[in-house]
Amino acid sequence: MRLTTRRLVVTGMLAAISIILGLTPIGFIPLPFSPTRATIMHIPVIIGSIVEGPIVGLIIGLIFGGFSMYQAATMAANPAQFVFLDPMVAVLPRMLIAITSYYAYSGVKAVLKRDSSAVVAGVVAAAVGTLTNTVGVLLTIYLRHGVEYAEKLGVAPEAVGGVIMGIAVTHGIPEIIVAVFIVTAVLQALQRIYRKVF
Repeated sequence: MRLTTRRLVVTGMLAAISIILGLTPIGFIPLPFSPTRATIMHIPVIIGSIVEGPIVGLIIGLIFGGFSMYQAATMAANPAQFVFLDPMVAVLPRMLIAITSYYAYSGVKAVLKRDSSAVVAGVVAAAVGTLTNTVGVLLTIYLRHGVEYAEKLGVAPEAVGGVIMGIAVTHGIPEIIVAVFIVTAVLQALQRIYRKVF
């Protein structure tokens, strides 16, 4: 994939949005009932991947992951935030969003082959990208830090799976709904601006 001027501009704009989200409470939303924060920072990754390809998405995902580590290091709201100092938790799943959302989008468009397929593909890509983030982060926490995470939360090690599943439901479903609305709206706007279907 060649880095064209447009691709660099889009990358720069989405990177700037990610930085603003990462430096403000908009990107990482603290929830009083949860040891982790809800996020909308995966949305620029999904949009970048669909509009300009997975390489652009990987760059934005790397920024997202970097801000997760920054938040954990400088603004730890609770002792369970230590897991986001691990790049396997904070960075890798965020970069994988680019791959899964790009291929979900292009795969649905290839299968449907209709004018309306871009809308359906956008919905699927938003959901798949969000699930990649939620499942990837929480599964990695469970596999790499489960016992220590349970200790920090003050729960029995055998109960940590249930706690993580609860986080997946309370964070994942709202994040999917928000991502679907924003991604489809932005894609439709960009398709009108560029006068092409991505």
